[in-house]
Order: sequence, then C-alpha cells, then structure tokens
Amino acid sequence: MVAIDIPENYGYVVLTTLVGQFFVSFSMGGNVIVARKKYNVPIPNLYATPGQHKEADAFNRVQRGHQSMFETLGAFTGLALVGGLKNPITCSICSALYLGGCYLFQVGYSDIKLDVADARYKKGGWLKWVGLLGVMGCSINFAGSVNKWW
Repeated sequence: MVAIDIPENYGYVVLTTLVGQFFVSFSMGGNVIVARKKYNVPIPNLYATPGQHKEADAFNRVQRGHQSMFETLGAFTGLALVGGLKNPITCSICSALYLGGCYLFQVGYSDIKLDVADARYKKGGWLKWVGLLGVMGCSINFAGSVNKWW
C-alpha cells in the first residue's frame, strides 16, 4: 500500500481547480443569460433553432462556447487533483490557464465578426489546451512516482 501525503501547497490546487471553475462557469453562464435576452431565445431551449430564431447563429456561438468547457471539465478536474499531489504549484498555474482559456474560448467563439472555424482560438482559447496538457503531464509524473518508474 502507498500512503499519499498532501503537499503543503495543495490548497492552491483546490482553489484554482474547484473554486475557480465554479466562478468561471458561473460567469460564462451569465454570458449565455445575457445572450438569451439579446437574441430572444427562451429557456428551456438549449440552442436557438435556425429559421425559427432570427439570430440563431449568434446565440448558438455563445452557448457553444459555454458548453465546450463541460466537454473536458471532468478529465481536467481529475487530472488536476491527482497531478497536484506531486506538483501543486504547476497544477495551480495550469488550472488558471485552463479556466482562463475556457473563458477566452467563449469570448472568441461568440465574436460573430470572426470565422467560426478559428474564432475560438483567436482570442486566447488555445490556453485551455495548454492547461489541460499541463495537468495531464503532472498526473503522469504522479503515476510514475507512485509506480516507482522514476
């Protein structure tokens, strides 16, 4: 059996990974609420229907930007919490990059002046992938240490 010591700076991992994601998701959800009012897309419609809503594409881009966070959030959270047991400061920084990147992904994707194919990355959305790959590397480092590979 392996005993796991929680490192001194692990609280930063909890703050950035768990508390941070609440605030970022809440803020991104607020952007969706504003877009719902602006583009007249009532709840419970998750997306606007083209042909039925005048500016369906504009609203759907805001909503899609928010939903994209949830596609990687589960893996990100697990990787950050585990990787932070070995590299807490690195995982905290990567968590900030991931969360900031998720927000910027939505900002870029929502900009209807930009082509949809690369809008999400034009304003910094690529940072989310840097953060996600960073916490994955920290988790691999943790696993290698536990398995005594290095």
